[in-house]
Amino acid sequence: MSSEQTAKAPGAAATTLLIEGMNCASCVGRVERALMAVPGVAGATVNLATEQASVQGSAPAKALVAAVAGAGYSARLPDAGAAQAEAAAERREGEYRALKRDLTLAAALTLPVFAIEMGGHFIPAVHQFISDVLGRQMSWYLQFVLTSLVLFGPGLRFFRHGVPLLLRGAPDMNSLVALGTMAAWGYSVVATFWPGVLPPGTANVYYEAAAVIVTLVLLGRFLEARAKGRTSQAIQRLVGLQARTARVWRDGRAVEVAIDAVRPGDAVEVRPGERIPVDGEVVEGNSYVDESMISGEPMPVAKTPGSEVVGGTVNQQGALRVSATAVGGETVLSQIIRMVEQAQGSKLPIQALVDKVTLWFVPAVITAALVTFVVWLVTGPAPALTFALVNAVAVLIIACPCAMGLATPTSIMVGTGRGAEMGVLFRRGEALQALKDTRVVAVDKTGTLTEGKPSLTDLVVAEGFARQPVLAAVAAVEARSEHPIARAIVEAAEAEGLTLPTVTGFDSITGFGVHAEADGVRVDIGADRYMARLGLDVAPFAATAAQLGDEGKSPLYAALDGRLAAILAVADPIKAETPQAIAELHALGLEVAMITGDNQRTARAVARRLGIDVVVAEVLPEGKVAALESLRAEHGSLAFVGDGINDAPALAAADVGMAIGTGTDIAIEAADVVLMSGSLRGIPRAIALSRATLRNIQQNLFWAFAYNTALIPVAAGALYPTLGIQLSPVFAAGAMAFSSVFVLGNALRLRSFRA
Repeated sequence: MSSEQTAKAPGAAATTLLIEGMNCASCVGRVERALMAVPGVAGATVNLATEQASVQGSAPAKALVAAVAGAGYSARLPDAGAAQAEAAAERREGEYRALKRDLTLAAALTLPVFAIEMGGHFIPAVHQFISDVLGRQMSWYLQFVLTSLVLFGPGLRFFRHGVPLLLRGAPDMNSLVALGTMAAWGYSVVATFWPGVLPPGTANVYYEAAAVIVTLVLLGRFLEARAKGRTSQAIQRLVGLQARTARVWRDGRAVEVAIDAVRPGDAVEVRPGERIPVDGEVVEGNSYVDESMISGEPMPVAKTPGSEVVGGTVNQQGALRVSATAVGGETVLSQIIRMVEQAQGSKLPIQALVDKVTLWFVPAVITAALVTFVVWLVTGPAPALTFALVNAVAVLIIACPCAMGLATPTSIMVGTGRGAEMGVLFRRGEALQALKDTRVVAVDKTGTLTEGKPSLTDLVVAEGFARQPVLAAVAAVEARSEHPIARAIVEAAEAEGLTLPTVTGFDSITGFGVHAEADGVRVDIGADRYMARLGLDVAPFAATAAQLGDEGKSPLYAALDGRLAAILAVADPIKAETPQAIAELHALGLEVAMITGDNQRTARAVARRLGIDVVVAEVLPEGKVAALESLRAEHGSLAFVGDGINDAPALAAADVGMAIGTGTDIAIEAADVVLMSGSLRGIPRAIALSRATLRNIQQNLFWAFAYNTALIPVAAGALYPTLGIQLSPVFAAGAMAFSSVFVLGNALRLRSFRA
């Protein structure tokens, strides 16, 4: 088995946990380490954006929950199905409301502190008012009261989470905020009540820094919570498509029941304008159904008895009666939701670097803050203690790695959600990154480039004959044959509503053709050699035969009562959207290869018509994997698109396997990406979305890393000796909050992606 196949092989059983209390990338690393330490765990992946952990192995859930609790966070098993999504939405809404309340209270308490302290420095009238009315000491007492209310009211969350982790030796973002604000507040308290213990000239207060830091960090959290809710809207919209009730025929009448009460085989009534509640087959009625939610295609699809329908799609015109074939978690919509959730919770290879850096980032920041404090205290100008405190607090606050933790998962969430809306399902999040590097797209011909079903593509009649009588006679004779070509001709006649004549004396001549009598008229059908055997000259159709040959089609001839009547061809027609899809792949700079079992002549004719770059013909099903390996060696990273059972090994062997959603379940299970609409245009859409998502992730990571790398030295005071610039902790808090909001806002741009 190749490395690609190994990577995609089903692993051990996975347990999903909902994690609460994570705030930054370092939290992710600690939860993962705690889970990996549990006996029986084979692998663990934690996602900050979805707040979920996926754990592979045989460890019991109880042990996993306990391990997370031991690391300082809380974990629980998710609810089932739609209830999980609803519970997650309610939890996010509750968090959003709590943050809004705390932010409002913190802002109301911080505003007078900020006005007194900063206004006293920069606005002469305010300075005069404080001196004449309050006095400096009274203003400090007032600031102490208000700031204490901010820190131990709305700001208590930072101490409640950050201090225990700090004591465990595993500090996180909360620890940084707690350390910075407590340092500013504690120093100010000493200056307010025991100024004599401080060196002369250093008794200053920084209450406004502590209060504003808490308020700005809460503002950042508030904006994050709002943006996170928007990143998960794709899942919420999909869940919202699931019907709550269904109208089922019971005891001869239609009764409305909860969707959980519907069973396979139930007859479900669907009125015009209603959402179809289950997957099923139409048994009565005609209508058009809007299937855009699964296919991304806007045109409604005609439904007649025998047509399949998908739960969650919208019935538009006529009433339908549907026999349920899949309900609950077995419906296509439920499977789509599971696929999107799995993709959103996965990690890309690019995340590995982020995880390694951020695991040690917070301890490194605390160390940098201590070094900053000591250097300024020893070498700084007077008052050295004041400079040391301000710069150390600025380092602590500005370096919170929230943006690093959010950079990758938020883009994955929005990108995969947008893909689902476009009918492109990423079963593995890793496929997002792998698709970006694709150099060649290999496609199976039958059922992928073509409809996968032979049909009558050409029928040209000789002078003196009419199309419909000739087609009726030919179809009547072919109806006696078991050949797939014969079936295609019969279906063409049925589609035109022709009445077939009575056939007698049917006979098949091996290697030549068939003949019979249709309502007393002798009908002969076969290749050119059969016509020559009958003494008929096919020269009148020479131009048509040459054109069919160029298109890779094998012509047949029909003779009625000894006269050459028509030339016809049966072929597997090219899908209507195939030429445009291939043109779009070329526009993306990709090469297109076709792998087929057809003979070289037919394959090359199809390739010429479509502009395909590489043709690999006469390949047996078991030879497709070898063909892919050869293409990969010559061209580089490769994606393979297929739809049949025989495509499953190739789908698994490719760097990225893409299955046509209308294909077999086995092919879909082996694939990394599923094109739900069955349209080949989903291939360039998926690749363009992959490139846009990875570009978005790279922008986020550059911002997060460049921001921290550039501003930590500034916060430490590196510019003060030459330029006299010192970064206030207040501005550091604002910059830190802006960094996270920038990353989230950038990821949300993917919601408007258009291929």
